[in-house]
Amino acid sequence: MPTSTHIHHHRASSKDGLNRTALSATVHCLTGCAIGEILGLVIGTALSWGTAQTIVLAVALAFLFGYGLTMLPLLRGGLPFRTALGLALAADTASILVMEIVDNLIMLVIPGAMAAGLADLLFWGSLAVSLLIAGTFAFPLNRWLISRGRGHAVVHSFHGHRS
Repeated sequence: MPTSTHIHHHRASSKDGLNRTALSATVHCLTGCAIGEILGLVIGTALSWGTAQTIVLAVALAFLFGYGLTMLPLLRGGLPFRTALGLALAADTASILVMEIVDNLIMLVIPGAMAAGLADLLFWGSLAVSLLIAGTFAFPLNRWLISRGRGHAVVHSFHGHRS
């Protein structure tokens, strides 16, 4: 009986570790997405751009900041730019894509969210809700990728690397 208890405990710990790693990866991607989304929506709104232009800018900036946040510690760890970029693309593309699709769909379906001004609570409240929901959609994807040795699992193996 002690063996099965040990195995069960090991599985639970492994599952907890996987969940923590997936949550960390999701929060990391969500941070990059949020920075890019907020900046893009603020710029698009301030310039009175249309919805499509604003969304394109916000999505582009979300990917840029998402990849940048992944690359920064890799570059500091001594990896060449090209290697760090490849790792960031492999680690973050699926997660950021899911977050951006969900986030922007939610912003589009909340009445008045995209037309609200920067001083409007509807704008900021809608954005906060859409980002949180987007993160909940990305978490299972990140968990699945990490459990298969992909996504942020690959990036973590390079943290602190010195060439």
